[in-house]
Amino acid sequence: MKQKREFSTVAEDYLRAVYSVEEWHDEGVGVTELAELMDVVPSTASENVRKLREAGLLDHRPYQRVRLTEKGRVEAVKMVRRHRLLETFLHRSLGFSWDEVHEEAEDLEHAVSDRFIDKLDKALDFPKMDPHGDPIPAKDGSVATTSNPTLLTAPIGEDLTIVRIRDGEPEVLRYFEQRNLVPGTTIRVLDRSKVTGVIGVSINGNRIDVSKGLGADIKVTPAPEEN
Repeated sequence: MKQKREFSTVAEDYLRAVYSVEEWHDEGVGVTELAELMDVVPSTASENVRKLREAGLLDHRPYQRVRLTEKGRVEAVKMVRRHRLLETFLHRSLGFSWDEVHEEAEDLEHAVSDRFIDKLDKALDFPKMDPHGDPIPAKDGSVATTSNPTLLTAPIGEDLTIVRIRDGEPEVLRYFEQRNLVPGTTIRVLDRSKVTGVIGVSINGNRIDVSKGLGADIKVTPAPEEN
């Protein structure tokens, strides 16, 4: 028997979108920004937010940002787990590039059962991170949390390892990959322009200038010391 979904595809997509923003900024998301993420007009986003608020999944007051309720967060984490496990499977097992897996996973995540996801998790040997370095929630809903800085606040002049890249537009991910700005790469922040916000980083002795906007999409941690 096919598993019956408790919430609509639209509801699940909205919850995961809000979660993805809160995960990086913990301040919710504006309706206009949410509309852009969902590729709809603001009035449509506003109406869907209203429905999800009435269902107890979102918290939203006039002129304030949209946030997940506790109930909404539980459901969002389920979808995030599905999405990131599918991304990992597509990348590891089927050879999809990391800029392709997001859209493919979006198509699949609503179609597969919880049992399928659990078996996929086991087949992949319970991965902790997806191809972008995003933590994959466990079956019990727990999520590994870190306080790694982005390039906007990372220390200057120290060796750092990229641990996470925001899962965004394919062309942005391709831009990062072409410059080896990917999880696992060791970099060093050289300087930050107070005028333009551009961040100069070094990879293997080569300088790369990263815009402030893209720098906010890259999280780093101190590089391990060489023995």
